[in-house]
Formats: sequence, structure tokens, C-alpha cells
Amino acid sequence: MMSSSSIQHSRDRRALGVGGAWAMAVGGMIGGGIFSTLGVVISVAGEWAWLSFLIGGVVALASGHSYSALTRQLDRPGGSYAYLRAMNWNRAARYVAWLLIFGYTLTVAVYAVTFGAYAAHAMGQDGMVARLAGVTAIFILMGVNLLGASEASALEQFAVWGKLAILFGLAAIGLWHWAPDKLILDPGQPVGWHGALVGTGVVFMAYEGFQLLSYDYDEMRHPARTIALAMPLAIVVTCFAYIFVAVGAGMLAGGPAIVQQEEVALALAGQEAMGAFGFYAVTVAAVFSASSAINATVFATARLAETAAKDGELPQLFARRDKRNVPWAGTLLISAVAAVLVMVGGIEGLVEGGSLVFLLIFSLVNTLAILRKAGTRWVAGVGLAGSLSAAVMLVLYLIGVV
Repeated sequence: MMSSSSIQHSRDRRALGVGGAWAMAVGGMIGGGIFSTLGVVISVAGEWAWLSFLIGGVVALASGHSYSALTRQLDRPGGSYAYLRAMNWNRAARYVAWLLIFGYTLTVAVYAVTFGAYAAHAMGQDGMVARLAGVTAIFILMGVNLLGASEASALEQFAVWGKLAILFGLAAIGLWHWAPDKLILDPGQPVGWHGALVGTGVVFMAYEGFQLLSYDYDEMRHPARTIALAMPLAIVVTCFAYIFVAVGAGMLAGGPAIVQQEEVALALAGQEAMGAFGFYAVTVAAVFSASSAINATVFATARLAETAAKDGELPQLFARRDKRNVPWAGTLLISAVAAVLVMVGGIEGLVEGGSLVFLLIFSLVNTLAILRKAGTRWVAGVGLAGSLSAAVMLVLYLIGVV
């Protein structure tokens, strides 16, 4: 029979319900996504940017189906790393674990750059001030994670609802002022619909956050039910947000202006919509968004490192938890490396590199779902075809073919 302290420990550890898990997934996706990549996708896809986000959402939803089915089939956390281990592909699992940890650390840096850019722009600053603001955000959110899962989940739900309200409000104002001509970058050189395919590959990192739930499986109450509900719901909500904002913000600020000021493009759109109030409202949403993404990514990546360490694939230091039941070593290392990247990295290269990594990982997970007969095979097939096609388009874009 469990003692009262053991029961309380179990309840504390399984801190994420459907709402908390949904917020972690949305926070992981929207974080730096729409705020830092809208200008990038519009520069590639022009008036078809909304289609880039729609295609990306379909690929993400199909891939999320594979992630959820595989995680429930194994009944353990770990994501693509755990799926490979279950098939006794241990060497591949080790390499994937390191690749994912590095990839997620890059995304934390992207989110922090977004935080810093919007915060500094609101103060009339840029450059070093923006970078220092981003580093500060990382270390504050690291502290929140070290407090434990319940605190991280509570912050996530507050931040997610706040930014969604502002984003959908901005999109609604843009759609009310219906002006599709403003989405066109250059009337003399229209972008073909194939630009949407390139755009999907370039900014797919905006969708990568949903699979963080596969690492948080042991932190969930009724985990099989929670992940089955939270993951697809988070992807659908995020996809709609991206599409509406891509169209609405474009109609407010105009495609050329968004591309020109891509790091703070939505703040410009907010100013066009509601003057100073709109500018600051969007800035607050961006700060909330980047904060929640840093929080969710550090939270889940530290637990991925813990899982791999327990399996003997990473140093045992990553498997240790402190008195608050937090895997502290992974939390500290991921935050520190991300802070360095904020100081030395550029956002476009980080976004494109992260997109390629996660498209390849999603291709792998959909393949594993087909091999293990997890979930519906044709859905996994859609995810596989979509992620591979987007990866190819991204590579062609990076080498200058398209």
C-alpha cells in the first residue's frame, strides 16, 4: 500500500492534464513561429503564404497522429528516440537523441531572439540590447522550469490563451479590411502557387513543437487519453492561427513591409490596425509567445535527455532529479547553450536549419509508424510524403535551385 507521501509524489509528478499538455504543445509551436517566420515565408511564397501554413498544418497533423499512436503503443516517453530503441536500433537512437537535443536548443535560441527583437523594438532599441533581452528570457524561464512541472504548466496556459486572443484579434481586424492586393509582393512578378511548397519547407520549424508532448508522457495524468486529445487539437488550433494571421496581418501592413521588417513584422501590423495600442498589444503577445515556447521546449528536452541517460545513451548526469523532481542538468545545459547561440547566431539560418532537421525527423517517425502498424497507415503515409517533399523543396531552396 502506498503511503500518503508516495501518493502525493505521484500526483505532483503527473502534473499535466489535457489543458496543460495542449498549452505546452501550442506554446512549443506558436512560440517563435508566426512572430519570427511570417516575413520569411511571405518573402518566398508571397500571397500564397497562407497555403504554406495550411500544407504544413496537414503534414504536422498527420505526423502528430504517428507520434501519438507510437507513444501510446510503447506507453513510455521519448519520442523518435524511444521508437528507435523499441526496434533495437540503439545506435541510431543515440544519434537521434543528440541531434534532437541540439535541434531543440537551436529552437530555444530562435524563440529567445524573437523575444529580444520585440522587447527591444518596443523600447526603441536593437542590436546588443535585443540579444541581452533574449538571454535574460532564457535564464528566467530556466528558473521557472527548475521550480517544477506544475509551475511550468500554469505559466504555459496563461501565456498561450493571452497570445491566441491577441493573434486572432489582429487577424480579425485584417480580414475586416479585406485587401488581397496588399498580399502581393511585386505585381510585375507574381509568385506561383508552387511558392507555397517552398514556403512550407522554409518555415516548417513553426510546427515542430507539438511532438514535445511525446517527451512529457510521464508528466501527464491519464497519459494515453491526454496525448491523444491534446496533440491533434493543438496542431489544428495552431494551423488556423497561422493561416488567419498570415492573411490578416498581410492585409494590414502589406507583404513588402512585412518582408522588410521581418523580425518585428506583426508589431507593424498591430500598429496599422490599432495604432500604438495595437503595436504594444502585439509586442506583448510576441513576448508571451516566445516565453512560453522557451518554457515548453526546455521542459520537454530536459526530459528527453533524462530518458536517454536512463537507457545509458547519454551521461548519467542527465538522469538525476533534484528535490523538486526536476531533471536539473539537462535544464541548465540546454539553457546555457541556447544563450550562447543567441549571442552569436542569426535567426534565418537557425530557422532554416531547424526546419530541415525536423522535417527529416518527422519523415523517420512516419516511417516507423508504418513499420510498427501504429495508428492509421495511410495517415502516416501522408505525413511521410509531405515531410519528405517539403525537405526536398527546402534543400533546393538553400542551394539556389528554386
